[in-house]
Amino acid sequence: MLPYASMQEAEIAIGRPLTSIETLWFNYTADKSDYILYCHNIPLIFLLSTLVPLFYLLIELMFPCYVASYKVQPKIKVSLYDNFKCYLVVMRTFFLIVVPVLLVSYPSIKMIGIRTSLPLPSSMEIISQLIIYFVIEDYTNYWIHRAFHFKWVYENIHKVHHEFTAPMGFATQHAHWVEILVFGIPSFLGPAIVPGHMLTFLLWIALREIESVENHTGYDFPWTFKKYIPLSAGAEYHDYHHYVGGQSQSNFAPIFTYCDYIYGTDKGYRYRKRLLQKQLKDGSKSDGSYASGQDIKWE
Repeated sequence: MLPYASMQEAEIAIGRPLTSIETLWFNYTADKSDYILYCHNIPLIFLLSTLVPLFYLLIELMFPCYVASYKVQPKIKVSLYDNFKCYLVVMRTFFLIVVPVLLVSYPSIKMIGIRTSLPLPSSMEIISQLIIYFVIEDYTNYWIHRAFHFKWVYENIHKVHHEFTAPMGFATQHAHWVEILVFGIPSFLGPAIVPGHMLTFLLWIALREIESVENHTGYDFPWTFKKYIPLSAGAEYHDYHHYVGGQSQSNFAPIFTYCDYIYGTDKGYRYRKRLLQKQLKDGSKSDGSYASGQDIKWE
């Protein structure tokens, strides 16, 4: 809760007039506790894990001809029923495991110093902190993911997530409850190391959820993060990990590709891609049936 009785008091405290965004923040948060503000991440995650996959599913249903050229594994079709069944499983885990954990985790957020007060952070502060969060998340997640492919851990926990060899948006959080909790640690590690404002924290949670869903859509669309951010992984990169399945020792990183390159866990992916590119080149020479690199698929 903001420690100001009025907007004028807030402006005196920070020594300048409030910006329009700060005015909105003041009006919205003046009578809300920090705990309530933190708990905004619950409906945020729920809405994003529902609406973002639904957006991709609707595109697939409404524009099948358009999306066909972007599908990474075109031979595999996930039915509407399987999408719905997967969503119900994900929501059960969300409400039975994730929500209770989030409700009791506020003291850790308070302890690391996530603030809700004015002034709001500058755009440069938000961007720099988000970059740090993404790098920390990616590096930590990489090693946890590799550990989850150890035989016992995979067979007893991680195998649930690999049920879909060609993932779709709703399968993003389709995992064993232990995996859901463990993979949540990297998302909180960045804010713990470099604490910022609650707005930055909520924006980070939103971007991470959107990026994660995007990686599991099974479509390499031209508007994705991969097209605009250097070293980004993307759906095509992560699809290979699911395509190989339980035997996969490749493409563990969730966001960027540099960890897999440095530690040599993308060799299978790069070999497979070179092979497919060669087949593409030979096919284009023989009958002109391939127009671009977009036609490379994990058959």
